[in-house]
Amino acid sequence: MTWEPDIDFRAARGLDKQVIRSLIHDSDWVRRHQHIFLVGPTGIGKTFLARAFGQKACRDGFTAYFTTAAQLFRELELARADGSYGKKLRAMGQVDALIVDDWAMGPLTDAERRAFLEICDERYLTKATLLTSQLPVAKWHAQIGDPTVADSILDRLVHAAHRVELQGESMRKKRGGRDGKDGE
Repeated sequence: MTWEPDIDFRAARGLDKQVIRSLIHDSDWVRRHQHIFLVGPTGIGKTFLARAFGQKACRDGFTAYFTTAAQLFRELELARADGSYGKKLRAMGQVDALIVDDWAMGPLTDAERRAFLEICDERYLTKATLLTSQLPVAKWHAQIGDPTVADSILDRLVHAAHRVELQGESMRKKRGGRDGKDGE
């Protein structure tokens, strides 16, 4: 019996049951070093889905690391300060599925964009990445900032990515926040 996350496909948010099930079924996106972009408004269930993809990847024998973009950049800043930056980059490069929640919420600093490019370089063609964002992919370039670095980052991610664009009202608002889960 295979495990499947409890995803509410009845909610009107543009979630294609067939697409999600095909991606999550045997974590083939991880095996094939592909990427997933979960994009949509706040509360629509992106984080829940991202965690479900990560949990399923782990159940299928892969390693996964879930973090928010803010937390990731804080960790990298601390690693740079304590001399473990190279080690941290290698670790980010080795995890099978890197899941970054709340990507591109605000403009990236020079240090953030360069660090993310280094992570992308470590992972290019060898590992899978899942990003969640409230912003459409078309606006990521501007959020990254430096056009050359933005081109480099997006070139390494966009061409091997499945885009899941969600829409609709916040699941939290609909449920009145009673259970704290935004995607079920």
